[in-house]
Amino acid sequence: MLVLSFFFGSTVCFAQVRGTESVSSRPAFMLNGQVVDAETDLPIPKVNIEITGKEYATTNNAGEFRIRASVGDELVIKSDAFETVYYTVEDRQRVTVKAVPAKTGNATIKKVARNKNVDFFRVYMDSARYYLKIDAPKSIGFVTQALEAVAAKGASRSQNANAFTTLGDINAQWQQYDLAIANYKRSLDSQNAIDTRLKLAQAYMMNNNYQESIATYEALLQQSLSNYQQVVIYEGLGDVYKAIDDIVNSVSNYQQGLSIAQRYKITPKVTDLNSKIGEAYAQGGAVEEAEDYFDNSLNLANRENKTRAATEKNRVADFYNQNQDFDKEIQLRQETLSELDDIVTASPVTTDASNPLTPQRQNYKIASAYVSQDKYEEAIPFLEKSIEEAEKSSDLVVKKDATRKLSEIYRDIGNFGKAAETYEKYADVVNELYVKKEQELSQAARFSKEMALKQSRIAGLENERELNESRYQLAFENQELIEKNNRVQRWIIGSLIVIALLFLGMAYTQYKSVRQQKYANNLLALKSLRTQMNPHFIFNALNSVNSFIARNDERAANKYLSEFSQLMRSVLENSEEDFIPLSKEIELLRLYVKLEHFRFQDKFDYTIHVDEALAVDQFVIPPMLLQPYVENAVWHGLRYKEEKGNLRILFSQRDAETVAIEIIDDGIGRKKSKALKTEHQKKQQSKGMGNIEKRIAILNRMYQDKVDVTVENVFDNEEGTKVRLLVKKE
Repeated sequence: MLVLSFFFGSTVCFAQVRGTESVSSRPAFMLNGQVVDAETDLPIPKVNIEITGKEYATTNNAGEFRIRASVGDELVIKSDAFETVYYTVEDRQRVTVKAVPAKTGNATIKKVARNKNVDFFRVYMDSARYYLKIDAPKSIGFVTQALEAVAAKGASRSQNANAFTTLGDINAQWQQYDLAIANYKRSLDSQNAIDTRLKLAQAYMMNNNYQESIATYEALLQQSLSNYQQVVIYEGLGDVYKAIDDIVNSVSNYQQGLSIAQRYKITPKVTDLNSKIGEAYAQGGAVEEAEDYFDNSLNLANRENKTRAATEKNRVADFYNQNQDFDKEIQLRQETLSELDDIVTASPVTTDASNPLTPQRQNYKIASAYVSQDKYEEAIPFLEKSIEEAEKSSDLVVKKDATRKLSEIYRDIGNFGKAAETYEKYADVVNELYVKKEQELSQAARFSKEMALKQSRIAGLENERELNESRYQLAFENQELIEKNNRVQRWIIGSLIVIALLFLGMAYTQYKSVRQQKYANNLLALKSLRTQMNPHFIFNALNSVNSFIARNDERAANKYLSEFSQLMRSVLENSEEDFIPLSKEIELLRLYVKLEHFRFQDKFDYTIHVDEALAVDQFVIPPMLLQPYVENAVWHGLRYKEEKGNLRILFSQRDAETVAIEIIDDGIGRKKSKALKTEHQKKQQSKGMGNIEKRIAILNRMYQDKVDVTVENVFDNEEGTKVRLLVKKE
C-alpha cells in the first residue's frame, strides 16, 4: 500500500521551463491537473510531471500541478512510489491521473525481475532496511515479499533470523516495543546472534521490562564479545539501573564501560558515558561529581562535531536548570543556539516536535531561565524569538507554551493590554493544536491498523511454514503406519478363517467409518462455510461505516457503529451453533435490515411480518441463512431503483412441519442488475450467495431436503425479485 503524506498545502507548484521551448504550430496553454492514489483517491505530493525536452513541474501537497502544454504532448508522470504513467494531452480540460502503487516500490527490483539468478530475498530485505526509518508499512511490506520469495523452497534459518530482526528494528524505530520483543525472539529461535540479543535487551528496557533487560545483558557478558559490544552492554545495564533509580549500580556499569572505551579509544562512547555518568550522579543528588563528568563530556563533544557539541550542551544546560544555576544554563543555551545556526547551514536539523535541538526550544528555555530569576524584560525577546521560530517550523507545542508564558509575563509586569492580546493568540494556538492532535490521532490509528495487517501477513507466512513442516511429519508417520499394517496383514495371511473374519470385520468397520467420515466432513464443511460468513458479513458492514466516515458524517457513523455492535454481538453469539431458534434469526434480521435502511433510507422502506400462528421457537434454522438474500435485495435490486422501493419479509407456517419465508423486493430485477455489473464483477460469483448455496446443499444431504429455495421475478417485465424458502422442523 502506498503511504501518503498527511500534510496539507494549497500553493500550486507552477511549471518550470527546462529549456527553450521549441517552436510549434500548436498553441500552448496552462494545463491543470491532479495526481491521486488509484486505491484511496488521496492526493500524492512531490510527483515529477514532465513533457520530455520541454517542461517540468511537481505536484504540491494537494497533489495538484500546472504545466505549459499543447494538444498532443505526452505527459510523463513518475515517482518512486508508483508505476510511471504516460498521458497524451487531448484538450484543455483538467486532468486527473490515478497512479497505481508500485508493488515493490523499488525500480531496481523491476529491472532485475527477469534475471532468474537474482537473490530476491536479499533485494527485498535491502529495500526493507532502506525504508525502515521513512515508511514503516512499506518496509514491512518488503519483508513480507522477501519471505514470500523463498516460501516455495522454505526460508533458511539465517533468512528467517534476518527477516524477523529487521521487523524488530522497524517496530523499535516506531516505538512498538512489545512487537519488537516478539520479533527479536522469533529471530533468536532461528539464529542466536549477539547483535539481536543486544537489541532485545534494549527493547525490554524501552518496554519497561527492566528485569528481563538486566538478565539478557548479564547473560551476554558470559559470551565471547568484541570490545565495542562489551561497552554497549555495560552502557545498557547502566541505562536500566538508572531507569529503576539504582544509581550505585548504574554508575558502576557506566564506569566499567567507560574504562573499556578509554582503553580501546572508542571515542564516541567515551563522550556518551561521561555524559551518562553525569546524569546518573545528578539523579542521585551528587551534584559536584555530576558537574565534573559533564565538564568532561562537554570538552570531548567539542572535539567531535557541532551536532554532538550542541547535543551535549543542551544536556548539561538541563542539568544546570535542575540545580537552579540559571546563569550557566543561559550561557550554554546561547552557545547551543550559535551551534545550531552552523548546523542548519550545513545540514538542517530535524523539526520533529520531540527534538530539543531547535531554535524555538532553546529560546524558550533561555526565557524560562530568565523568568525563574524574575528577569522578565530579558525573557521577553527570547519568548518572541521562540514564537517566531516555532511559527516558521510549525511547532505548535512550543508556540503554545511560549505564547502563554509571554502573556503571563505581561500580566505580572502590569501590561494587561498586551497580556490580554497575547492570551487571545494563545487560545488560537491551543485550538489549532487541538485540531492537529485530532488529525495525528486519526493518522496514528490508520498507521497502527496498517502495521497490524502487515504483521499479521508475516505471522501467517510463518504459520504456513510450520504447518508444512507438520504435514511432512504427519505424512512420514502415516507412511510408517501403512508399512506396519502391511506387515500385520502378511502375518494374518496364514489362516483362511482368520482372513475371512478379518475381511468381514474390516468391511463392516470401513462401511461404518465411511458413513461417520461423510457425516464429519459435512459438519466440517458447514462450520467452514459458516466461519466464512462472518468475515464476509463484517467486511460488507464495515464498508457501510466507511461510507459515513468518507462523507464526514460522524454522528451517523457513531449511530451506525452502535447498532452494528449490537448486531455483531448477536452474530458472534450464534457463530458456533449449527442451528438457532427461528426467533433469534428473525431478531438478527431485524437488526441487519434496520442498519441497511439507516444507510439507504431514501431508497426503500421495509416491513417484516411474522404470522401470529407461527411457533417461532419450535423451528430452528442455520444462522445467517437469510441475511445474504436480504443483502442481495437491497444492494442489487433496491439500491439502483430510481424511485423509492419496498422490501417485504414474511414468515408463515405452511403446515405443522414446515415454515415458509418470503423475501420480496420491487427493485430493478436480476436481469437489469446483472447488466449493471462490470466485466470484473461478472466473472466473480457472489461470495455470500455461493456460500449459502453450498450450505443448503450440504444441509439437504444431511437432513433429507431440510431447506428448499426458489427464486422468481415479481413482475412480468422481469423487475422485482421474490425468494421463497421452505424450512422443515426436523
